[in-house]
Amino acid sequence: MPTITETETHSLEDILHDVEKERTLVLFNDDVNTFDYVIDSLVEVCEHDLVQAEQCAYLVHYTGKCEVKNGSFDQLKPLRIELSRRGLKVAIH
Repeated sequence: MPTITETETHSLEDILHDVEKERTLVLFNDDVNTFDYVIDSLVEVCEHDLVQAEQCAYLVHYTGKCEVKNGSFDQLKPLRIELSRRGLKVAIH
């Protein structure tokens, strides 16, 4: 039966670290959704308070994108799916 070498062990550890490392959910500007809709979505999906959601909406409008949530890929994936379902442009970086 083959054994795992030290080199292979480091590779597996690196892969696990990449999967678990902190990621960022980024919201991108669009010309479709209203400020109120974006704000409501951030409050409902990302659990932002009203001020935080408003600030994110303005940042997206004026800079083209905003980091709206940090966490592991597994934590952010359902948020990305729900915001996408609502018609918002989002990605996990």
